[in-house]
Amino acid sequence: MTSDALDPLALEEQVCFALAVASRSVVAAYGTVLRPLGLTHPQYLVMLALWQHGPTSVTELARLLHLEPGTVSPLVRRLEQSGLVERARSASDQRALEVTLTPQGLDLRQEALAVPEQMLARLGMSVDELRSVNALLHGVIAAAEDAPNR
Repeated sequence: MTSDALDPLALEEQVCFALAVASRSVVAAYGTVLRPLGLTHPQYLVMLALWQHGPTSVTELARLLHLEPGTVSPLVRRLEQSGLVERARSASDQRALEVTLTPQGLDLRQEALAVPEQMLARLGMSVDELRSVNALLHGVIAAAEDAPNR
């Protein structure tokens, strides 16, 4: 189109495009920062949930991470192989698989405390800017999850 009017189908006008590119770029930046910790970005998200919420089931981890349990299970398995978590059947519900941090997993939290500051530096943004972006994105997530499936 050669018109000065906004093209509703212009790539640059698509929220989905901006979110996809931003997501790939930010996750790649995290990858560099997380490599010394021996974590991938998805594994880091699992560890964040466990550091915040303590022992929890795979199903609850999936809910917290907005993922399917079948996606979370291999992540937890790899974290267990790395010695960071343990999996065991819940005493109260034998169907549920409970995930608990090992002492090594608890200790890794101390090293991970440097990640947010390193990411601020990599992104060249202030804490206030990132909080604003985060709040906006959580609003987008809520709106998308509340949107009727038509």
